[in-house]
Amino acid sequence: MAKESFTPAELRQLRALKNPAGIQRFVDGLPYHIAHSSWSPKKVLSEGTAHCLEGAIFAAAALRVLGFPPLIWDLEADHDTDHVLAIYKARGHWGAVAKSKFNGCRGRDPVYRTLHELALRYFHIYFNLRGERTLRRYSRPVNLARFDERNWMTSPKDVWFIAEYLCEIPHTDLFKPSVIKHLTRVDRRTVLGEAVGHRRLPGARTPRIFRA
Repeated sequence: MAKESFTPAELRQLRALKNPAGIQRFVDGLPYHIAHSSWSPKKVLSEGTAHCLEGAIFAAAALRVLGFPPLIWDLEADHDTDHVLAIYKARGHWGAVAKSKFNGCRGRDPVYRTLHELALRYFHIYFNLRGERTLRRYSRPVNLARFDERNWMTSPKDVWFIAEYLCEIPHTDLFKPSVIKHLTRVDRRTVLGEAVGHRRLPGARTPRIFRA
């Protein structure tokens, strides 16, 4: 693993997270910023803030420092924004680390036997500002080691090439198209429970840049 551009202090900070749960707590503690940016993990550390995409990329780097492959994963929605997560396997089961201001779009403990199971766990609480359940597809895991030559962990520049790659790769349908017409809208109680940290509730006119 290329660690040359992380300072010793930064590596100590990442190792101090100890495990995926520690990484999730750290990511949860970062203030969420709304910006058209794609910061590297090093810049997230220096700025002390992140959005969904940056949180996932940071978590993948932190997982790598702790000995896991640096995997990210894309959840794709219709009439809504995508959600990017870092994923890992422990004792043969999948878990996730994620940055979000929606309660249910954060991480998951490693109890899912397949990525399909893990994706379904996000379906119920994945909705747009009209209350529509929008999650439709998921990508294969992407090992960010493929971008080591582009210095994805420590680059001072935005790492948009990661997001662009996620948009290009095939995604797997979560369920058959015939299921979609029978989906119900999210009730107000669920909206209020899930969007506690979101800056606007359904009915707002300002679109999200990334899934908050």
